[in-house]
Amino acid sequence: MDLDAFGELLTPRGQRALAEAAELAGADPVAAATRLRRTYDAALTSAALTQAALRERARAKFGADAEAMYFTPHGLEQSTRKEVAAHRARRMGGGARVIDACCGVGGDLLALARAGCDVDAVDLDPLTVAVARANADALGLADRVRVSVGDAAQVRPEEYDALFADPARRSGKGRTFDPMAYSPPWPVVLDLVARAPRACLKVAPGIPYEFIPEDAEAEWVSYKGEVKEATLWTGPGIGVARRATLLPTGHTLAATGVEAPVGPMGRYVYEPDGAAIRAHLVGEVAEMINGRLADPMIAYITADEPADTPWATGYEVDEVMPFSLKRLRAALRERRIGNVTIKKRASAIDIERLRTDLRLSGDKSGIVILTRILDKPSVLICNPISPA
Repeated sequence: MDLDAFGELLTPRGQRALAEAAELAGADPVAAATRLRRTYDAALTSAALTQAALRERARAKFGADAEAMYFTPHGLEQSTRKEVAAHRARRMGGGARVIDACCGVGGDLLALARAGCDVDAVDLDPLTVAVARANADALGLADRVRVSVGDAAQVRPEEYDALFADPARRSGKGRTFDPMAYSPPWPVVLDLVARAPRACLKVAPGIPYEFIPEDAEAEWVSYKGEVKEATLWTGPGIGVARRATLLPTGHTLAATGVEAPVGPMGRYVYEPDGAAIRAHLVGEVAEMINGRLADPMIAYITADEPADTPWATGYEVDEVMPFSLKRLRAALRERRIGNVTIKKRASAIDIERLRTDLRLSGDKSGIVILTRILDKPSVLICNPISPA
């Protein structure tokens, strides 16, 4: 879809084509295109079908808003989930004048505007800018938002209350995990942050710690148990170096510097939420549940008593053994386990290959954890913790 085709999509005729394309969701692509071509030209037909398909995919991130929004494939891929963007916008605070230095299709600027911020936004790509403008208009937020074509490196964050930046992390070769390959590159991003009174910088959750500015708070955000992103915060009110946040509940955990003790495997084992692990808060979670690490280098926490916490998923340990395919197969057969959930950490074993090699049969379910305990490959056979 090019800029001209997108412009046509916004006309009354284009809206009719889009509505018809939405009604054809799930139909054979060739049949759907053939039907629309009876009324519309090839460019509008393609744009409408593409947009309808993107809206369908976008529901997972944007909920009901997706039905009114517009997307590009790349823009949807990098867009922030609605709940995560709203969390960030709340932290930014209503009434702030914000410059969004690389706005994409506008998911974050929409959240900022809904939180009461006044937003100027730029993006290098004219089509992406047109999509962001259309989204602000479609959701009734155009009076709080101004979007223009521009280079992030040329914005002046010092003229605003706060900077928001979400540098592109994809190129023609796919996703990049190297901040120096972001667009704009990391040095440009850090210069913008340094000149901003306050800054909120969205980055990949796997960002190496050496790239995090010393005066920044790094917040890892998990949504329903899946780590979605890391956010770097600078400016007044930043009090901790690392934080983890769970959504949609809003639970937050800040670094205190506590280290988890190391001790023998107990009756229970806990898998911390990924945000806590990324934020190096395993010690804080262990303290919360009166637990310890069975291995000092691996983020499984063990305890002697059950604990209820949103920060970890717990299992009751039925047996611990050195890893042996033969012994594991026999143990599962003895328990009549035919359906197994396999988890691993610090293990090179291929889970799907193991599942095949186990040749499971039986009418019960179980959990197998592959890990290392004091450098020894080990297996834990577990069950979910029974409700109290």
